[in-house]
Amino acid sequence: MISLVQTTLRGRDFITVREWTREELETALGVAFDLKRKFAAGEPHELLKGKTLFMLFYNPSLRTRNSFECGMTQLGGHAHFLVPETVYRPTLKEAMPTEGVVETRERISDSARVLDRYGHGISIRIFGKSSDWVYGRGNLVVREFAQWANIPVINMECDMYHPCQAMADIMTIIEKLRKPEGKKLVMSWAYAPSPWKPVSVPQSVILIGTKFGMDVVLAHPKGFELDPEIVNEAKGYADTYGGSFEISNNMEEAFEGADVVYPKSWTSLAFLPPKVKEPNFAAITELLNKNKDWICDQKKIDLCKKGVLYMHCLPADRGAEVTDEVMDGPNSVIFDEAENRLHAQKGIMALTMGGRI
Repeated sequence: MISLVQTTLRGRDFITVREWTREELETALGVAFDLKRKFAAGEPHELLKGKTLFMLFYNPSLRTRNSFECGMTQLGGHAHFLVPETVYRPTLKEAMPTEGVVETRERISDSARVLDRYGHGISIRIFGKSSDWVYGRGNLVVREFAQWANIPVINMECDMYHPCQAMADIMTIIEKLRKPEGKKLVMSWAYAPSPWKPVSVPQSVILIGTKFGMDVVLAHPKGFELDPEIVNEAKGYADTYGGSFEISNNMEEAFEGADVVYPKSWTSLAFLPPKVKEPNFAAITELLNKNKDWICDQKKIDLCKKGVLYMHCLPADRGAEVTDEVMDGPNSVIFDEAENRLHAQKGIMALTMGGRI
């Protein structure tokens, strides 16, 4: 029998966990766990047989591309790998060139309506250089596709959100800790030499953690604040779902008594448009270099609860964000987490592109 939630998810976009209720997210996770069991048992589950997903990658990826492509194959469908350079780069109307050569670009409104006629879903990955370093523009690209296409649009990571990673993260936490409610999750900044890592993962982690009733601590040095609107949303979820949310500027204090730690680098929004006219990577690098002690090492893991989970979306900067001892140690669940990208996304695709489970 099809539940009401499953029915209402058919045809829905998945751009951020903010736009799905907790019940809807739990339904997708339930399907993901069921499909993971079937995959392990070798049971066929071709719920999207004959269906097509268009995967548009403005940015490269290892886990995202392969998990989506494998997932569609296992669901009986097919994934088309598209890069902007080979399909007339889909572009926002306001970003289209006004003079010179324009035949390498096409308005998203046109691209989306064509793909809508050919297949059953569109997934997009865009951030950083691909969106001219303007915070929020990548998300606008994803939403522009959603506006013009009637088929579901799935966000494979934009400059604001990485909802598929967040679903894999909470799936892993549930697997390891059973109930996430009341567990302490530390989403911590960590040093890495790259000044352009997006804020999409930490923003999605604090949203999913608070939405599932966890006690979330956002830890970062001054200068690496996240989007205040998203921070306020996380605070609201904490109030609604019985968890808590706080911000710390001390990594060691944040790690004390943690059940889950997620140390990862991200850039400073203060030095990116629209906060400034042009991106200032020199200023970001200077800020990074002042905080090289923000590394996840065994001493910090020892501050946590016994059996704490070390998580990371990957790829991780070994020796900067985290030591090998921690990343390859007994607390690390990073490869379970990476595996769950496959299953979480299959749950989302099965519900939005198919709907009959």
